[in-house]
Amino acid sequence: MIELQHLNKSFSNNEVLKDISFTVNKGDVICILGPSGSGKTTTLRCMNFLETASSGHMFFDGEDIDLSTISKKDRQRIRQKTGFVFQNYNLFKNKTALQNVVEGLIVARNMPKDQANTIGLKMLDKVGMLEKKDAYPSSLSGGQQQRVAIARALASEPEIIYFDEPTSALDPELINEVLNVMRDLAGEGMTMIIVTHEMHFAKQVATKIIFMENGHIIEENDPETFFNYPKEERTKLFLKNTK
Repeated sequence: MIELQHLNKSFSNNEVLKDISFTVNKGDVICILGPSGSGKTTTLRCMNFLETASSGHMFFDGEDIDLSTISKKDRQRIRQKTGFVFQNYNLFKNKTALQNVVEGLIVARNMPKDQANTIGLKMLDKVGMLEKKDAYPSSLSGGQQQRVAIARALASEPEIIYFDEPTSALDPELINEVLNVMRDLAGEGMTMIIVTHEMHFAKQVATKIIFMENGHIIEENDPETFFNYPKEERTKLFLKNTK
């Protein structure tokens, strides 16, 4: 589905991504692990055009995309095939849960409101938030807000969803309600790339683990091999420190 080739990204003189390449197949759940500042989030943001890469290509559904020169029109067109779940939810505070889910369908896709609401209610039900459809973000817990954000990402029927540390802003007791939704999506075959610090979740759900540090991919492997038989000394140290 996606082949990322030689992605590089610099902010002024700070090179934060260095020759990042990997492949995503349909149905893959790829978990990107690594210490803070390793370039995990920037990788996702470049892949979804929230940041402009310094150089690199991405093949998406067979289409060759130059990540450094892609036009605004092509960026919007390809982004419609994807969903993005942010660390801090990014919900509109003045809109209800349902309105947050359907906003993109109505505004960006010109979908009739009744049709959008039907989809929105279905997605809220899917993430266990139907009874909160008329609630505003201020009255929802962090876990509930993140589930609304996942429903919003699902509403556009994306081919792939990017998750940027979706549980890192949550209190510990709320983390599982979000991870359980993501487990269900993985079980349904949704293609996902997930930046996460949740090691147990990654071990359970991922089809591939990518470990990054200092803007490089240090190691890439299936979960069984990565967690039990890591090849690189830096990976071994990282895993030891996260136990």
